[in-house]
Amino acid sequence: MKKLFLVFLLLSVGPVCVMAQSDSLSLIRRIIRGFDRKDERYIEPQHYVYSAMIQSSYSIDRYSLSSSGLANQDITFMPDSKLKIGPYAGWKWVFLGYCFELGKLNFDDGRREFDFSVYSSQIGVDLFYRRTGSDYKLRNAHLGDDVNASSLNGQPFDGLKAGITGFNVYYIFNHGRFSYPAAFSQSTIQKISCGSWLAGIGYTRHSLDFDHNSLQTLIDEKMGSQTVRLDSGFMFNEVRYYDVSLSGGYAYNWVFAKNWLLGSSLQMALGYKRSYGTMAGDAQNGFSFKNFNLDGIGRFALVYNNMNWYAGASAIFHTYNYRKSRFRTNNTFGSLNVYVGVNFGLKKKYRQEESE
Repeated sequence: MKKLFLVFLLLSVGPVCVMAQSDSLSLIRRIIRGFDRKDERYIEPQHYVYSAMIQSSYSIDRYSLSSSGLANQDITFMPDSKLKIGPYAGWKWVFLGYCFELGKLNFDDGRREFDFSVYSSQIGVDLFYRRTGSDYKLRNAHLGDDVNASSLNGQPFDGLKAGITGFNVYYIFNHGRFSYPAAFSQSTIQKISCGSWLAGIGYTRHSLDFDHNSLQTLIDEKMGSQTVRLDSGFMFNEVRYYDVSLSGGYAYNWVFAKNWLLGSSLQMALGYKRSYGTMAGDAQNGFSFKNFNLDGIGRFALVYNNMNWYAGASAIFHTYNYRKSRFRTNNTFGSLNVYVGVNFGLKKKYRQEESE
């Protein structure tokens, strides 16, 4: 009797479990599709399964350090911009590729960069990991009102190393009619001009290692008879920044001709910063501060896309600010991309439409 009861219980409960699993899978599918739901009066969905593209990328990296001492000094560091080129391949919503630096002979210069973005109709995600090398140069050094520091411009400086790791996640409110992918991943076509408000959250971790003694030595060598001392605000060894932010902004796609799109978006982020750094010559005693600052993210794109092939250019910039009474930094990084690509492998739905 016990065995018969168990068999009966399994037969009766089994279909319920299968139905529950089926309902759960169906719910998951509906949620995933909801992230990419479109109003086809405004947005033309992708017709193809595969894509191939070649892209060139021009990177920008700027670090500015400022001191609020008596001389009110400000020094900007920038490496020579890097031009990269490489192939990309896509399958449905997955798009992967690799860019290599033209003319680069040393493949281990300490610079590491990884950027990954996901653009769906409803949600956008940016992930980034950057570690600079030691190839910065001094730009636009201001060491005092009566100091001519032009001899420092363009001088190599290997005493600065910076890193940033973080992510941004943002929600696109008018996602049914406005398409971020049309501007930045070429997977849809915006048919009618439209815009949308954006809101998001982000987290970044910054690191800055600075050899102020090397900088003072360089100043002494290049300034000749002028005697210039760095402000006390520059007398640090390292600083670590942790930033949690809330962002908001607006994006707009302007369809100024058939298959042509000019897109832009700006987001301002209110970031809560917590920082820690060690003062020069004393690794045990440090300074710390907590405050709020405004950061920004800008995206711009010009695209031609007739669904079969596409070409265009895009630029993405991030800027982060940290301010305190005696020490300020600004870090701006980004890239300018130029690309051309082709879509192929028509989806079944559109093959049937063409046959009809």
